[in-house]
Amino acid sequence: MVENHQSAQFHPPVRYIVSFPEPRAHYAFVEACLPAGDAEEIEVFMPVWTPGSYLVREYARNIEAILATNPAGQPLPFVKSSKNRWKIQTGGASGIRLNYRVYCREMSVRTNWVEDGFALLNGAPTFVTSTGLLDWPHEVQIDLPSHWTITVTGLPEAPNGPSHRYLAQDYDALVDSPILSGNPAVYHFEVDGIAHFLVNEGEAGVWDGPRSASDCETIVRRYRDMWGSLPYQKYVFLNLLTESPGGLEHGNSVCLMSSRWATRTRGPYLRWLNLVSHEFFHVWNIKRLRPAELGPFDYERENYTRSLWIAEGITDYYAALTVRRSGLSDTAEYLASLSEVIQALQSTPGRLVQSAEESSFDAWIKLYRPDENSVNTSVSYYTKGTAVAWILDALIRQSTSGARSLDDVMRLAFERFSGERGFTTEEFKALAGEVAGVPLGSFFSHAVEAAAELDYTPALDWFGLRFKNVDAPKTCCVIGAETRIDNGRLLVKKIPRGTRAAESGLNVDDEIIAIDEFRVRPDQLSQRLENYRPGDKVTLLVARRDAILRIGLVLSAERKLWQLEILPDATGAQKRNLARWLGL
Repeated sequence: MVENHQSAQFHPPVRYIVSFPEPRAHYAFVEACLPAGDAEEIEVFMPVWTPGSYLVREYARNIEAILATNPAGQPLPFVKSSKNRWKIQTGGASGIRLNYRVYCREMSVRTNWVEDGFALLNGAPTFVTSTGLLDWPHEVQIDLPSHWTITVTGLPEAPNGPSHRYLAQDYDALVDSPILSGNPAVYHFEVDGIAHFLVNEGEAGVWDGPRSASDCETIVRRYRDMWGSLPYQKYVFLNLLTESPGGLEHGNSVCLMSSRWATRTRGPYLRWLNLVSHEFFHVWNIKRLRPAELGPFDYERENYTRSLWIAEGITDYYAALTVRRSGLSDTAEYLASLSEVIQALQSTPGRLVQSAEESSFDAWIKLYRPDENSVNTSVSYYTKGTAVAWILDALIRQSTSGARSLDDVMRLAFERFSGERGFTTEEFKALAGEVAGVPLGSFFSHAVEAAAELDYTPALDWFGLRFKNVDAPKTCCVIGAETRIDNGRLLVKKIPRGTRAAESGLNVDDEIIAIDEFRVRPDQLSQRLENYRPGDKVTLLVARRDAILRIGLVLSAERKLWQLEILPDATGAQKRNLARWLGL
């Protein structure tokens, strides 16, 4: 987001009125008033993607019933000029009024949802604007149904206006500010005199609001201590308890989705805290400290960068780590969380096919469009980036005898590159080497530029950790493929390369019917495999496009090879390194 368009204050705003005449029908009605100046024709557009979610989503597909009129209410001719653009003949009018409605029934943090209970509006899939007015202020008035009382957004309230009216300094700020309307529970806390709000939609007497607000405050304070200050005037956590997962960062707000039951059990609640921590870290890393390619935004085509392993991977590294540093998890829980990341990476054959930089560049065509073969051909820049960040952190601490860390890299990067231009991948790598005091070119060449195995030794040695003994007897068996249950059928979902399943000739979408001529019910595969031992040869009876086949397969041992634990004989220095890293 480009935060300072000084020219905006000299222009009248583009104005929107959003209403919900019948929210149960899932529509938002939008009236847009756009200045036209002396132009005989203006062209308006809707974004095809939203920052933070790198996929062309074709938001214009949800627009219907467009009507263009002049200030007197007379219809103006217009034509759709491309998939997301319209050309309007102004007839010499100084401004035009554009009315349209948007179908809003996609439950995610990057789209719109409207129902009888609440509405979530994101800027990109909602607001049409003129191609020549992006730097102008944009004002939004929300007209609530009679049974709704609250509207919350990171946007400031418009001066001298009615309630539920907000003013964005430019179109970037409008896109960057989701709006929640309804009757949510709102919790307020202040840090350094700055107001923060946790807004929970859907508590339903189940979600622990006060506890979650207190823990949000703890995370905010821990990041304030790390970065030195808070770079905003207000911050809003929009937390929608819709049983749908997700999170999307914004400059002074975040949209989260989770389950209302998450505060009831430890594991789900820790995952929610990690999500909060991840998205809040983006306040600095990507919203203000961004790759140079991600600003100013081109809302109508892909914005390619090789740095998402920095923007998302390093962010994900700090997510669970900061929850630990905040005292909201213990050391065992944190190491288990980091182990899951490493296990996921090492269980992905695609890590040896696609580098972290290639994964970043290909986000637009791969990450959000996985298929059954993705595990073999690609790697997540979240997962690989987290592991790279951990090793990089250890290398910096080691080379400076514990005097500096990745924290120092991020703070210095923010100081140097958080302006209009952003940073290049090479600039970030050079800065890391500068902080470390040693060249890191070979590390980055191997870890992020190449599709190669990571060397975890520096991190294990510095922090006094090891991967648990993998030579212990194993009695649990697996077929080597991931399965799913679909309409009462047990189907093969994924087959990673190098597994016994891949060698056997088993195919994705094969229906597993029996093992050794005995029927296997869809929910009993694991239970049936308990009767075998690793190395046993079995025959799978499968259906492939209605043809019955028998496939011989050798069962493998179920192994979790990448579980971190503290060295029993860790030295005093290693114990101190571990304690400093975890903020103990």
